[in-house]
Order: sequence, then structure tokens, then C-alpha cells
Amino acid sequence: MTTRLPASYLVQFHEPEGYLDFGRFGPPSHAVVDTSTRLLEASASAGPSTVDDLMRQELRAKAAAARLCRSDTDHVTLLPNTSTGLFQVALGVTGQVVVSAAEFPSNTYPWQRAGRADVRWMRPDRGWVTPSAVASALTPGTTAVSVSAVDFRTGYRADLAALREVVGDRLLIVDGIQGFGVVDEPWEVADVLVVGGQKWLRAGWSTGFMVLSDRALERLDPMMSGWTGALDAGLFDDDVHPVAEGAAGWSITNLSPIAAGALGQALELVELGGVAAIGDRIGTRLDELGEIIASVGGEVVSASAEDRRAGILAFTLPDHPASVVGAALVDAGVTATVRPDHVRLTPHASTTPETVARFAAALRGVRRPVAPVRREIEQVSGGADVLAALVPTVNSLAAALGAGTEVVLHDLGALPNSIVAIAGDLTGREVGGPMTDLLLGLVRRGTTHDLTNYETYAPDGRVIRSSTVFLRDSGGVAVGCLCVNSDQAVVGRVERVVEAFPGDVDTLQRLLVERAVADVDVPVALMKKVHKSTVVRVLDDAGYFLIKDSVDHLAGALDVTRYTIYNYLNEIRGTAKAGG
Repeated sequence: MTTRLPASYLVQFHEPEGYLDFGRFGPPSHAVVDTSTRLLEASASAGPSTVDDLMRQELRAKAAAARLCRSDTDHVTLLPNTSTGLFQVALGVTGQVVVSAAEFPSNTYPWQRAGRADVRWMRPDRGWVTPSAVASALTPGTTAVSVSAVDFRTGYRADLAALREVVGDRLLIVDGIQGFGVVDEPWEVADVLVVGGQKWLRAGWSTGFMVLSDRALERLDPMMSGWTGALDAGLFDDDVHPVAEGAAGWSITNLSPIAAGALGQALELVELGGVAAIGDRIGTRLDELGEIIASVGGEVVSASAEDRRAGILAFTLPDHPASVVGAALVDAGVTATVRPDHVRLTPHASTTPETVARFAAALRGVRRPVAPVRREIEQVSGGADVLAALVPTVNSLAAALGAGTEVVLHDLGALPNSIVAIAGDLTGREVGGPMTDLLLGLVRRGTTHDLTNYETYAPDGRVIRSSTVFLRDSGGVAVGCLCVNSDQAVVGRVERVVEAFPGDVDTLQRLLVERAVADVDVPVALMKKVHKSTVVRVLDDAGYFLIKDSVDHLAGALDVTRYTIYNYLNEIRGTAKAGG
């Protein structure tokens, strides 16, 4: 039986249509943004009680986490991220720990780097950490087993209750970031549960918590216990105090109370919606997405509902590399995670039917034959030919763009030393040098979609503007990329008239709104009435409201009703008349 989500929960979310990447990052709710803003504003008006008042957010977040884990606040400590908690635990474990080599790196690096435990690597079938796989890996010297509640590649949901039976009196350490808040698990069976809040919990970055059982508190040494984890933490008597009792002893230092407030608010929203109802809605969306993939001949390569599926759906399309599918999704306004061998979709309870329909249209577009004219061009230029043809143009392009620019051509087949041509010395690189970490990460994940006009930094700290275009072979696979970098300080000194040449009215509308929002310099999610009214005034002066349906477009962009826009206009024009 499907459980209904309350409207008071759903109204808190408004991610962009086409967003299917909650397994990577979950856009925070209105309530989380409002809470963070309120706490930040309170910190800006600091007084005698400000810090103490803000620090109470820590208890709020701990209490909410304890309720959802069926624990208590004495067993909960807050963390800035999952990796911090896992490193703390890895430094406290001795003996042998069993870990799957297929885990997300945040659950492998701590064990290898900490050097305290003897690591026994499992290599289970399909990467699924099943009770039988764990049982076969255990030895008399095993003291702990570390596992993800949900496998990041396949969405397989580990059977924690069964693992508890297999592990017995050993420590069961669980990374819960890909499942907490959206799958109903017996979290209390874990001896250590570590959860980051930036994904499914939608609390934003630098949020998370760890829950420690009595068994864990007895057996693990809090090697990274800081001054806030000591008894009498507020007593400064030139002495180092003993570690505090319970999970409090695992505290390193004070965390951001703003992040704690965001986490508390996010956890309370999970309570409001109900984990079962949230999970049911996600399951429905996964079924719909799976049907669309099957309808175009694709294959779901992640866990099915019968195989303990969580919120992750990974798929492939025959004869279409994941990078090509990912690029088509980006072009259609669909956000997903693209891996070298598959595309991963992760919807949430707030994912709308319109987002599912957008994905369907994008996927069907991928399956259509390539237009004859484009195919002819691609057949003339293979991957190597594309790069070879562009090498002579790099110098002339840099010269045409003028001072303060750098043009770089990368060959993805030559990684990591991918630069095959470069003109300009903005970043001090030469032929045979590497690409940036940003681009390398995109290539590694198979996310080879074009990036335009993004801000980054030169090695000496200068602000530069960059654009990157990926070059593809006849099969649509990225074989190289052309990057243009501009020194903002140099380019900014060139006097020029800014004039847009939009190709249609919709583009003109969008450009005017984007420019007005940029002038206000406040994100729409954080805008108050005065900011939105300013946007309306700027657009009115620009003639924006002469365009048909402009009010409806702006209402959607500012996340208000059309009547609110009319009210702003009446106030602005009324004030202008009164003053004139």
C-alpha cells in the first residue's frame, strides 16, 4: 500500500525541471534555505547571547537524527561530512576490518590511509555486499565490517538486519549517505552509522552526523577527540581533560551552527514526509524511468525492485556510449550522473511528472538516426583528424581574441599529459602538460558536455573566465576539447559596448531577466521583497513588459505569482507618477 506524502512536505521543494541527480547532490528545500538565512542574519547582529543561541542548533540536529535512528542524543555527534566520520572510526579500529573494494572511495581510503587495522578486501559479485559475501570473508581475526547501506553504482540496498546476524559481536560500520531518509532501514543495528546531509537529506554541504552504539563506544578509541570532546570543555585551566562520555567524546571542534540548523531542519522535513512515503514516491518514479528506458531498447544495469533496490537507477543504451547519452540529456535540460560505462538517475520524492517526460523526450531523441548532413561531416573527420585540423588554428585564434587570452587543445587519448597545442601563457602550461582537475574529473565521470563562461582561477590566484567545447568522433565519443581562458583583469580593461543579439523573443526575455537578477546580485532563493521589486523595476525600465507573456515568465523565474509581479509594477509605477 502506497503512503501519501503530505502537501506541507512537497511544497518545500522546487528543484529545476529535469533534475535527476539527488545521489550526487540534493538541492536544499525552501525551509533549509530560510533557516540558513535566518541564522546567518542572526550571526551578523552579534550580541552577548548570539553565539550561545546559535549553538543550540547542534542539539536540534542531534535530536532529529536520534529520533530517525531510534537512538538518543548521547549516542549522536555532528560531522561536516561522511569522510570525516569514517576517518575517525578507521583511526579507532584495531584488528582486521572487512571492506568491499567496490565501495565508494570515501569508504575505502580511510581504512587504507589510517593504517591502524588490517584491511581484508572483499570483491563480491556485482559489487553487492550480501550476507553470504560477508560471511565468506570473515576470519577469526575480524573485528569490524564496513559497508555502504546503498551501493553508489547499482543502488543495491544492503540487508543490514541480515548482516548484523552474520557479523555477530563484531562492529558493523555503515555509510548511510545514499539511503538515509529515503529507505526504511533498521539503522539501530549498526554500531557506527555515518551520514552526510548534502545528498538525499537535502541539507546542503558541510552537514552530517554519526551515531555510535554502546558496543562501538566501548571498543573504539576516539583518536581525534578535540577540546570540545573533553570533559569540562568550557574549563580553561591549562590542563588537557579526559574524553567526555558517549558520542560527545568524538567531537573535534565546534561546527557551524548554521550548518547544524540546516541539518536539523532537513531531518525534521524527513520526519514530516515520513520515510516510507518518501521511499514509495521515489520507487514510483524509478518504475516510470525504467519503463521509458525499456521502451527505447535500453538496459537497466542497477538493482531491480526485487533485488533490494534503493533510489538509484543506472542504464545503458546499445551502441551509444554513456558520454553521448549524457551529452544529449544535458542538451535537453536533464541533470544526471554520467559514468564511463553507464548513466545514473536518482529521482527524489519531489521529482515531477514533467521531469520524467523531459527525460523521455531526451532519450527518444538519442535513439533517432543522426541527420545525414551531420553524418557526412563526421565521416570525413575522425577523432584524430579533428584534433590535427585544429592544431594550426590555436595560435591564430588566440591572436584574434587578443591580450589576456589563452587557447588550449587537449587530446583525451593522451591523458594525463593531454595538451597538444597551446597559445598564450595565462596558466604557464606547455605542450605535454595536463588538463585542469575540473576537466579531468568530468572526463573521468564521462560527463563530457560543453561548459561556457565559468569562473576559475589561474595558478597565481588571478580570476579567469573559461569556456570548454568537447570534440567528438563519428560515434559521438569525446576525443578532445578546446578551451579558451581569459584574464578578467586584462579583458576587463578593454572598453566595449555590451549588446546582445538574441535570435528569438524567448531568448531576449531570458537574457533580460538574467541580466536584471545579476544586477541585484542576490540568488533568487535568498531574495526578499525589496530584491524582487528591484528586478521588476530594472526590467520595466528595459521595456521587458512590452513582450507578450512576460509577466508569467518572470513570475516563474522569481518563484512568485503573476499577481505579485503586477503588485510590484503598480507600486513602482505609482511611486514614479507621484514623484514626477
